[in-house]
Amino acid sequence: MFSLMRAKSILRWSRYAFFITGVLTLGYVGYAVVDARLYQASENRRFQRALAEVKLSPASRKNTSPLPAAAALAAANREKADTPAMAESDSSRLGRIEIPTIGIAAMILEGVDDVTLRRAVGHIPGTSLPGQKGNVAIAGHRDTFFRGLRNVHKGDAITLTTLKGSYRYRVDSTEVVDPQNAEVLYESDDATLTLITCYPFNFVGSAPRRFIVRAHRSPG
Repeated sequence: MFSLMRAKSILRWSRYAFFITGVLTLGYVGYAVVDARLYQASENRRFQRALAEVKLSPASRKNTSPLPAAAALAAANREKADTPAMAESDSSRLGRIEIPTIGIAAMILEGVDDVTLRRAVGHIPGTSLPGQKGNVAIAGHRDTFFRGLRNVHKGDAITLTTLKGSYRYRVDSTEVVDPQNAEVLYESDDATLTLITCYPFNFVGSAPRRFIVRAHRSPG
């Protein structure tokens, strides 16, 4: 009898524990989603203001020289963030990626740490920067900003916008590789773009493979 009562008690507390764990998990997911959206909205506004400063013609700024791109972005970054959490980010803001055909639009930050990829897509350090010759590599989560990559097709247009200019790419191919495959990050003699996310897209947990999108820079 005692063992039966004890088993029932353990079962009851186990249910409570699972319930609390579920609530906490859902709460964290909700917080992460809201935080990412607020961060994206805030950074996009700052970026737009910085772009506007850079695009001002000398004629409209009498007796002053156009604000350099780096200074414009620094000025935008000095503004108070919308929330305390946003003010904690030290990541460099490189620009914005847009793939209209599949509904992708996100700010690009430097780095691929957990906080960066939770709030944006990340430029992989050591690869070329947007606008430079070589291989620009950008990573993002398959269940957030790069969710739409599952529907990408050859020929789709990708635009990287920075304070130095806007660069257009066309998708050449997609492939699935192992995480250890470093060839996707190799330097290129041409201006290319590599997008990386986890695969399969619907996998629960840490996905075992990587989905790669290759693109080349096109004029215009």
